[in-house]
Amino acid sequence: MTYSPFSIHGPDRQGPWVITCDHATNVVPDFIAGGSLGLDHADMGRHIAYDIGAMDTALALGEALGAPVICSNFSRLVIDPNRGADDPTLIPQLYDGTIIEGNRRITSNERARRIETLYQPYHDAIADLARARDIAFLSIHSFTPQLTDRPKRPWEIGVLSAHDRRIANPLIGGLSATLQSPVGDNEPYAGFFPGDALSQHAHGPGRPNVILEIRQDLIGDADGQRRWADILAPHLEAAHAQANL
Repeated sequence: MTYSPFSIHGPDRQGPWVITCDHATNVVPDFIAGGSLGLDHADMGRHIAYDIGAMDTALALGEALGAPVICSNFSRLVIDPNRGADDPTLIPQLYDGTIIEGNRRITSNERARRIETLYQPYHDAIADLARARDIAFLSIHSFTPQLTDRPKRPWEIGVLSAHDRRIANPLIGGLSATLQSPVGDNEPYAGFFPGDALSQHAHGPGRPNVILEIRQDLIGDADGQRRWADILAPHLEAAHAQANL
């Protein structure tokens, strides 16, 4: 089977969203260091390599919202599509205490090759998918319950945004009234990195957007993924309607 750096699911769906999943897989393509970054199977199965549960949750939301879903098909450790091309963490050498051996001595030529063969095709595909649509962007991520030597994180879900709060504010209100746990407002991360995926495809063009960060232990299996898609879909529809887009 021919390798592709991305996959698109439901490209003909006409709902008012485009759903992205930047850290969908832990794949290291064969043409990158022979398919290995020097990490063992356990490390490649951790949150450092991909957003556990995010892809299948995004696919379930795509079905529920009638929206196309685009997913990366390479590990964030190979190159992170949710960073600007000039970001120093674009190709990480250390993540949550783990040294990424395959990236320790990366050359400028190899960096450029990964941008050309993986990063840029993914972003070009997002731009193509959104170009002819009047849409809002929904980006699905997941977060580990606890980073190494850090306190446990109290949120089940975080709603992230930058300056555009049209969807985030009503979504936080709706989820806060429903869930028994606190809803993170730009937690556990800030909703903006200069040059990140939504900077490129939403902030610049002025498209409404929101990022969801769901705790990984809650979406680690099919039941959890479906449960959270069922919770989120009506709240997303209501937030979109309240935003008067």
